Amino acid sequence: MKRLFLSLLLLLIATCHLVAQTPTTTLSGTIRDAAGQPLPGVNVFLKTTFDGASTDTLGHFRFTTKQTGTLPLLASLLGYEPQEQPVVLDGTSKRFTLTLKPVRNQLGSVVITAGAFEASDEKRSTVLTTRDVQTTAGALADISGALNTLPGTSRVGEEGKLFVRGGAAGETKQYLDGLPLQSPYNASVSGVPSRGRFSPNLFKGTVFSTGGYSAEYGQALSAAVGLNSYDLAPETQTGLSLLSVGVSVSHQQRFERSSVAVTGDYTNLQPYYGLVPQRWGWTKAPQSMGGSLALRQRTGEAGMVKVYSTFTQSQFALRQPDPMFEGGRPIALQNSNQYVNATFRSPLTRGWSVQTGVAGTLDEQTVRPDVQYLHELEQSVVGRVVLTNDSASAYFNLKLGAEGLAQNYRQQYQQNNDASTMHLGFDERRAAAFAESDVAFSNQLVARVGGRAEYSRVLGGWNAAPRLALAYQLNEGSQLSAAYGYFYQTPANDLLRIGQYNPGLRFERATHYLVTYQRVKNDRTLRLEAYYKSYAHLLRYDSTAAHLYNPAFYQSTGHGYARGFDFFWRDRKTVKNLDYWVSYGLVDTRRQQRLDPIMAVPTFASRHNLSVVSKYWIQKLHTQVGATYSYGSPRAYYDLNRDGYNQGRTPSYQDLSINLSYVTSLWRNLTIVHISCSNVLGRNNIYGYRYANTPDANGFYQNVAVTPAAQRMVFAGLLISINKKRPSDTETAPE
Repeated sequence: MKRLFLSLLLLLIATCHLVAQTPTTTLSGTIRDAAGQPLPGVNVFLKTTFDGASTDTLGHFRFTTKQTGTLPLLASLLGYEPQEQPVVLDGTSKRFTLTLKPVRNQLGSVVITAGAFEASDEKRSTVLTTRDVQTTAGALADISGALNTLPGTSRVGEEGKLFVRGGAAGETKQYLDGLPLQSPYNASVSGVPSRGRFSPNLFKGTVFSTGGYSAEYGQALSAAVGLNSYDLAPETQTGLSLLSVGVSVSHQQRFERSSVAVTGDYTNLQPYYGLVPQRWGWTKAPQSMGGSLALRQRTGEAGMVKVYSTFTQSQFALRQPDPMFEGGRPIALQNSNQYVNATFRSPLTRGWSVQTGVAGTLDEQTVRPDVQYLHELEQSVVGRVVLTNDSASAYFNLKLGAEGLAQNYRQQYQQNNDASTMHLGFDERRAAAFAESDVAFSNQLVARVGGRAEYSRVLGGWNAAPRLALAYQLNEGSQLSAAYGYFYQTPANDLLRIGQYNPGLRFERATHYLVTYQRVKNDRTLRLEAYYKSYAHLLRYDSTAAHLYNPAFYQSTGHGYARGFDFFWRDRKTVKNLDYWVSYGLVDTRRQQRLDPIMAVPTFASRHNLSVVSKYWIQKLHTQVGATYSYGSPRAYYDLNRDGYNQGRTPSYQDLSINLSYVTSLWRNLTIVHISCSNVLGRNNIYGYRYANTPDANGFYQNVAVTPAAQRMVFAGLLISINKKRPSDTETAPE
């Protein structure tokens, strides 16, 4: 036994000595697709060993090995034919340039499209880009304004938010680099439309999913909007925008492996209101100021750290038309919002990559409706980590993730100066985990299988949400998709502030069923989609004074449904320099929630919605002109002077908006003169009616119409891009 032990010890010493003398070989190179574009995430390794790496965003890879002899170097990526090449490992550096060809019988030929409009990658059937958001007439460079021209949305002019397929605005969740946004819109009050807090210039793409979306998205009953920010700034540049409503200054500095971008904005509508008559009595026109800081740093060969921080302060005061107040009901608002988002992504090993981040929000606002006082403070921190392996197999990938949220909400309410102050609020701690995989069954059939689980401390319970999507490729450019899934959401803040003390409350739930046909070919897109959505466990309560603040009268017994059909057609090919799209959505929906005594059509839902958007570039005049026509069929409202509930109908909504962008050069700097006008025909759109609380002597409830503050909105701007290294290009349509 001693001899055997001594022999093994001598063998171990000799092996260690041999390994110490083994030369190290460095392998590096670039991997591209058949079109010459770099391929990120390619798994490159020596066969039969654990030595390897993944390509970065530029398609580069690099790793070292102590192996000797000749071994196959294997490069594999889901949807491409594996590339294998023998390598002599002799201690000298080796560099390779490899090309991967797509395979028809693996994942990549078919893209699951049910319910999703993607605008970040032209290879995946782009529908809207950042440029579309900026140049769509009537959108006023607002992301939600542009998305409202897509099928499935309803124009709710008094809100300015996204209402999707019979769902309220709170049922659409927005994500910034994968992290959910707690306050995606600027602060506002009822009847005054709000805008998104974030400029479209921040994002390289926007994904709008109207149903059946990925398991990585939670807390959204109806839709999800994914905002993906830029990595490194492409170049050093200064921007100056002189606007009819304010001024904006920005500067971005590009370094070799990092970039810094700073912005400052000031808006004051008082001068504009002095020129354009307003229907409302503004005692203080909307004013806001804010700024942002974006830091980007590349780490290692393919890692990226991104930090984005912004703050906004806004205020306004007005007298809204109201039958209970002579001269209008006074209301004032002050808001302060701070937001920070930090993310990190990097390839790991053997095809795995990680993306993680944390975001914090502080939102504080004070509202003074007549003699009442309302103060709200919301603080939240959310974190997320996602592990992805796109090379788990030639026929499937794997994505695993976890999220956590800490949220504190406080509200103070005083009915008048002599009344006592009520203190309400809740503390939420929420955890979630998800898993998802895309699986290729054949050269035409692909499935996405996933699931999500969440826990809410306020509700004291869990949920489990299965998700399934299928896609079948009919022929080149055409495919048929279907999707199914459960989608959960905790009730809104104004409901949880009371209802959290009721142990019987549950997650609100929607079940989605979708069938989609899509054809994308020759710069033309056709999309047809039918859907059905059922609601369960919606929160209801009794609004009488005795019950409004009694948790016992809050119950998760509401329900409803939404069903319909969406049509989308976009053509950028038929007429040179003309880009247009037509979208139509039909929705049949009813629900019973909050104050609804019966199942009824929601006041925010239009049965028919139509948008026609066009943009034409006039090369000789260096000018782009655009027009958008929007139609929404009459919406329901509760007419107190008639029997029934939500039995009234508003006139139809119609709007024709136009814009013009002239590209020129000012002191050799690219300059754009932009002018836009909404509702150029001056249609008197009515969004509903406000009623008096009590009837007059004749038993009639007096009312006034809810309308825009002005029939038209005219906007003008002078946008200057100062770039010393790149001359101005006036021959290209403006970004």
